[in-house]
Amino acid sequence: MKHNVAEIVALQPDYLGFIFHKKSPRHFEGALPVVAKPIKKVGVFVDASPEFVASKVIIYGLDVIQLHGGESPEYMENLRARLGQTKEIWKVFSVGNDFDFHKLKPYEQLANKFLFDTLGKERGGNGVPFNWDLLVSYPYKKPFILSGGISLKVIPKLKQWIQSSGLPIHAIDVNSQFEIEPGLKNTQTLKQLIDELSS
Repeated sequence: MKHNVAEIVALQPDYLGFIFHKKSPRHFEGALPVVAKPIKKVGVFVDASPEFVASKVIIYGLDVIQLHGGESPEYMENLRARLGQTKEIWKVFSVGNDFDFHKLKPYEQLANKFLFDTLGKERGGNGVPFNWDLLVSYPYKKPFILSGGISLKVIPKLKQWIQSSGLPIHAIDVNSQFEIEPGLKNTQTLKQLIDELSS
């Protein structure tokens, strides 16, 4: 897989994600260019063993673990015991029109943050936003990350929605809509995104 990590680092995002899932076309392996603080490195995992996750944390110096599979609360307790309290764990939930927010409760004390993505045939990278208004039923104060098919054309609407929602939105997560091909990001459109969000 091609990547242009060094070019993205130059844009100074808050977080930079690396997918460690062999079934993904964005699977990352090999040497990692220098990612200087304050950028935080996020490792994305799908139903990987706690041992595998812990090994990648050590090898790549990951700051955040993003769990994108069907990981149980027991799994997260095991992982937390291995990683200690210095690493953040984000639990991903795919949101469809009938999403039940009660399923978050067992994870509320275990995850540092939630991430809401679009329910689709793939675990992420579906390229389609979900109905953000579904999140008005979010029952917690825990910050969350908004993901799912976010592109430049929806940013004005998204900014308005975030400002009026009153929800504890920590960040937005972008991926497939800012790619030339899987893993290779379009730095020009990403810079436009950063400028739009900063204005």
